[in-house]
Amino acid sequence: MVQQWITWLGDRLTATSSIPAALVTRELALLIDVFATMVGPLRRETKAIWSRVSESYGRHAAIRGLAAGEVVEEMQYLRELLIRFLAPAIAALRPRQGMALLLRLNRLVDRGVAMAVVGYTDELAASLLAAPDGAGRRTPDPAELTRALDALRAELVRTVALPASAA
Repeated sequence: MVQQWITWLGDRLTATSSIPAALVTRELALLIDVFATMVGPLRRETKAIWSRVSESYGRHAAIRGLAAGEVVEEMQYLRELLIRFLAPAIAALRPRQGMALLLRLNRLVDRGVAMAVVGYTDELAASLLAAPDGAGRRTPDPAELTRALDALRAELVRTVALPASAA
């Protein structure tokens, strides 16, 4: 799924040369991994992580130099990926179950889009407030972005591993 998402992003993946494409790829993989937990038995435990990961994605998109609409479009690609990859499994369910799952997936993606826009807006406002003349867009720091992704990944691993170790 990540490879298809990367293909759809095209040149946006490398909109800025100061953020390596591999870092954006790691972030896309994290989004998909967190999303996968949101449709399973740990959805309540990982709900807050989904919000933080989506918000972080929006922040990083602002740092990458994307426009607000591009952030929304990138998150909408996730919806399309899910529909394409999960359609056979959803179609195999009873109609009522399939519809319930499809609605849940859409609500989760909508929540992710909203949080990505919040993160984007927060980052944009912070960069504008940092410089009185409005020219204060942050220079991307790959090390900072890597630390943020690592912290979110570690939180996901801890959350997902907790119930298994308690059993």
